[in-house]
Amino acid sequence: MAEIISIDPLTRIEGHLRIDVEVEGGRVVDAWSSGTMFRGIEMLLQDKHPWDAQQVTERICGVCPLVHGTASSYALDDATGVKLPDNARLIRNLTLGANFIQSHVLHFYHLAALDYVDPLAVADYTGSSLPLITLRDKFRRLAAEKDPYFFLPRYESPDYIGQPGGPGDPDLACELVSHYVQALEMRKKAQEALTIFYGRMPSFVGTVPGGVTTKPTISNTTAFKARMQELQQWVNDVYWQDILTVAQVPEYQELLRAGDSGGNYLAYGAFDLDAAGKDKFFPTGLIIGGDVLNTRKPGRDEIAKQITESVQHSWYTPECEGLNPREGKTEPELGKKDAYSFLKAPRLGGRPMEVGPLARQLVMQEPGFMSLVDRLGLLTEPLEFGILPRHAARAYEAVLLAAKLPEWTDELQAGIGGDIWDPKGAEIPDESYGKGMVDGPRGALGHWIHIQGKTIGNYQCVVPTTWNASPRDKSGNRGPIESSLVGLPVPDVDNPINVARCVRSFDPCIACAVHVIHPEHNGVKEFRII
Repeated sequence: MAEIISIDPLTRIEGHLRIDVEVEGGRVVDAWSSGTMFRGIEMLLQDKHPWDAQQVTERICGVCPLVHGTASSYALDDATGVKLPDNARLIRNLTLGANFIQSHVLHFYHLAALDYVDPLAVADYTGSSLPLITLRDKFRRLAAEKDPYFFLPRYESPDYIGQPGGPGDPDLACELVSHYVQALEMRKKAQEALTIFYGRMPSFVGTVPGGVTTKPTISNTTAFKARMQELQQWVNDVYWQDILTVAQVPEYQELLRAGDSGGNYLAYGAFDLDAAGKDKFFPTGLIIGGDVLNTRKPGRDEIAKQITESVQHSWYTPECEGLNPREGKTEPELGKKDAYSFLKAPRLGGRPMEVGPLARQLVMQEPGFMSLVDRLGLLTEPLEFGILPRHAARAYEAVLLAAKLPEWTDELQAGIGGDIWDPKGAEIPDESYGKGMVDGPRGALGHWIHIQGKTIGNYQCVVPTTWNASPRDKSGNRGPIESSLVGLPVPDVDNPINVARCVRSFDPCIACAVHVIHPEHNGVKEFRII
């Protein structure tokens, strides 16, 4: 007999996301992803000065301000016709790269790792690590007080690493928990690195239409590179190795394929390698229908023309249906029949597309990553990439960027004294269109601006989580997260840990997609989890 499970809210993500799944025979047979807040940022920007867009859109999310500010800057660059100086291009690359590393480390260790590791194994720790001793003593005190926070509560599951009778052993669990603590310091170093050029995080002030605000010097480039070298060693020796360890746990082998979203992947690309932005370190491309070994590489302009947003099942007026973001509308309609989300449903040529690290790495086809997925048996039929490959792609990107950022820093040092800004960025046209398309840590992000009468006539954002967590579209096609949940094993409906694992593998950021709480829900079985 089928049973509906509602997780509201799904925690250890950014923002408020509700997930409903229908379970029958121990597996998910249907799923619904609901963003239950409304984002009014685009409406707020109307009639404002175009330069306001960058600072306002940074406030969309406290986790993702850098990539929003970057995309907005590119949109304004496009609208004003600037030629970005090489130094500005490099500084934007460096700061975005540092943010990628910070975000990926945050996601695995501080958001997702508790889905795989039993931290209470530390309560029996007998080693000499001071951080682990501190945690051990804290856990023991909390257990004595019957208050086992801050890692709990969470779903019960027999397959947590370090749990009695589970996979691995307590020593491995303790090692992974120690890396959780180390990751706090590594994230700090990455944030410090980007503030060298951007002044602060979040809500930075270092990029403007036409360039950046901080000149490269021997001092600031050396300080940036020193932090990157520390990060590179830790990412290679700790983060990447932990991902490989978890991916090889026998109890998790089903999660290599379980959670596949349907085989459509989209990457806008990131990290321009030339002034025109044609050549990118993470390339632009897409994969259709699971044809992983046949990446299509249309240009961004061609991709942009194919994007539409369906609102058939979203709380927006029918006038918003099927529009390209260039002409998009944000007109909410509460109580709309058959709607269940404030997220729109972006589609590329009518297709739902997964975006994010897995999409980028499958499009990139970098030999190291493809060799890994081959060793994991994922290049044999069926070509499905599920929960664990998303984590592996995220970690592999951190490896690639930690190696590349010092090279770009050397390139920036060689250009000390060069321009950092094209003054044309300050020349606001009477009317113009611009778009900024860039991949951020969570995936493909696009900002579209229409300048009218030297002010913002229309502004639209299509964010990674809008792609991934979108509801059904007008044709009834599920969004990628919804599709990834169908077929997922749920052996215990009272502890649907695999549902949480799957959704978190996308690293959703609902704050980027929606903003004001909508209080209605009608769940049958409800859970609140941490």
